[in-house]
Amino acid sequence: MSDKKDLKKQSKENQEKEPFNLKKEIISWVQIIVAAVVIAWVLNTFIIANSYVPTGSMIPIIQSGSRVIGSRLSYLFGDPERGDVVIFRYPDDPEQKTFYVKRVIGLPGDTVTIKDGQVYINDSETPLDESYLAEPMQERETIELSVETINSLNVEYSDMEYVSDDMVRVNVNDAVYHVPEGCYFMMGDNRNFSEDARLWQNKYVEKDKIIAKVLFCYFPNIHLVK
Repeated sequence: MSDKKDLKKQSKENQEKEPFNLKKEIISWVQIIVAAVVIAWVLNTFIIANSYVPTGSMIPIIQSGSRVIGSRLSYLFGDPERGDVVIFRYPDDPEQKTFYVKRVIGLPGDTVTIKDGQVYINDSETPLDESYLAEPMQERETIELSVETINSLNVEYSDMEYVSDDMVRVNVNDAVYHVPEGCYFMMGDNRNFSEDARLWQNKYVEKDKIIAKVLFCYFPNIHLVK
């Protein structure tokens, strides 16, 4: 008798259940998707930065073709430190749509001297400890710059030769770079194969152009970036 009552009760409950409503189901899924998109946008705009590294300029810590995640919050209440790996807007791109990943070498007000394949900061006679380098830096790396450009840079080149009346060939690895206040001097870890501040027309990166501090690489393998 009890079993029959239970069956009747269950049958009644099934009848009282709300029938499947396709419209409500679609609205529910749309709400979930919109919420996920909004959360992803907030994370990527205000909290994290995702960047692709197409070259081997940061070997060995970041391989060519890697993807990295950086924290946008790292410099919200503080400043970049020497040795930080950062994502920033490439200073020679007038539209500021190109992003680079390099290591902070010179801080605001620093004098960065490159000589004999070594980097010296300010008046130090001891070269910067750069155990992260892929290999020792070559003593000679030349580019050609116009005299007008050289006169506009905060750089002293020791090794220069004129190739024409208005063009000069300079050794970027034998130079003194004077970092302006509010700016930073960036270099790659794969120093001999890195297009970095030594080769740029605009050699210094303003703080507000630094997007994030790189925390880790997530593709093609996962590891911390220091």
